[in-house]
Amino acid sequence: MDNPVDALFRYGDKKMRVDSFAKILDSDFYSGVPDSQLKPLCNYLMDKYGIDSNHHIIAANEGNCVAVAAGYHLATGKVPVVYMQNSGEGNIINPVASLLNDKVYAIPMIFVVGWRGEPGIHDEPQHIYQGEVTVKLLEDMDIATFVIGKETTDEEVEEAMKGFKKVLASGKDVAFVIRKGALSDAPSVKYENDNAMVREDIIKHIVKVSGEDPIVSTTGKASRELFETRVANGQSHKYDFLTVGSMGHSSSIALGVALNKPEQRIWCIDGDGALLMHMGSMAVIGANNPKNLIHIVINNGAHETVGGMPTVAANIDVVAIAKACGYPNAVTVDSFEALDEALNQAKSRNELSLIEVKCSIGAREDLGRPTTTALENKQNFMDYLETLG
Repeated sequence: MDNPVDALFRYGDKKMRVDSFAKILDSDFYSGVPDSQLKPLCNYLMDKYGIDSNHHIIAANEGNCVAVAAGYHLATGKVPVVYMQNSGEGNIINPVASLLNDKVYAIPMIFVVGWRGEPGIHDEPQHIYQGEVTVKLLEDMDIATFVIGKETTDEEVEEAMKGFKKVLASGKDVAFVIRKGALSDAPSVKYENDNAMVREDIIKHIVKVSGEDPIVSTTGKASRELFETRVANGQSHKYDFLTVGSMGHSSSIALGVALNKPEQRIWCIDGDGALLMHMGSMAVIGANNPKNLIHIVINNGAHETVGGMPTVAANIDVVAIAKACGYPNAVTVDSFEALDEALNQAKSRNELSLIEVKCSIGAREDLGRPTTTALENKQNFMDYLETLG
C-alpha cells in the first residue's frame, strides 16, 4: 500500500465527492444521528430525501438507528446505511453484538462513522480517548473497517466496497470511517425555524435568575455559550458543570447532584436533541421527584451544534411527556417575558419543574470554547458544591 504522503503527492488534496460516495454505497435507506464531520453527507441526504420514512430517518440515538435499519433489512432484504459520529459507537455496541451479529440474526449493515479525535489531529477533550479507540471498537465488534481520508481515491473506495459486499452477503457488518475533511461538494442546505428567541440570550436570562445556584449544562453550543456568558459577566465558572461529552446525560447528572444536595437548588440546561437521545431519563427524574431540580429544555428542533439537521422535537409535546413522567410542573414558553416569569416561578417553588423554551436556530460565528480543562471544570464545580454543605 502507498505511503499516505506519496498518495497525497499523487492525487493532491482532492477529497471524495459526497455524491460519488453515496453512489458507491448503493443504498436507498439511511438512518443516523448527525455529525459535523459528516456534514457533507448529512446535507446530501437532506437535499436528496429530506426526512422521508422510506429513505432517511434521523433517529433519537445511534442504537435507535441500528434498530430502525434492522427493521428495514427484515422488511426488504436490502442493506441499510447508519451514519454517526464516533462517540455514538457506545450506543451501538449492544444491538451490534446481540442483534446484528452473525451468531444471532446475521443482519448486514453499512456504518459511516465520523472520526472525531483522530490521533494527531487536535480536537476537544471529549473526543480524545474516543478517537483513540474508534477503529479498535469497530474491529472488536467484528465490523470490517476502511478509513477514508482526503487522499483516498474513488477507485480505492470502490475496491473496498467490492470486498465489503462479500462480507455483507455473509451477514456481517462493515464500516467506513471518515477522517476530517474527507468528503466534499455538499449541497447547501439552510436550517431555520420561526422561533424568535436566540439560545445565548436565553442562557443569559437563566444565569441572571439562577444567581449562585449550580448549573449542569448539556453538550455542545449551550455549554460554550454558558461559559462565555460567565466571562462577559465577570463571574466564576465554578457554578457550572459543562457536560462536554456523553450527549443526553446532563439531566441525569443533574439528578444525581440534586438528590445528594437536597437543600440546594440545581438547574439543568438541556437541549432537544439531548433530551431525545435518552428520554428515559425523564421517567427516572419524575419517579425520584427531586424538589430542588429545575430542568430547562431549549428546543430549536435541530441538531444545531453539528450542523442544524432537524430533530423530531419540534413536533412533540415535551410538556405532556414531562407531566406523564411525573413532573408536577411543566410549561412551554416562546417569549422572554414568559421565560422570565417561568424561571422566577420555578425558583420560588420547592418542586420539580420543567421549562421548555422555544428557540431559534443559530449562534454567533465567533463563539468560543471553554478555556479551562474538563478536569479543572470538574474540580472547581465539586469544590463549590462542597461549600454548599
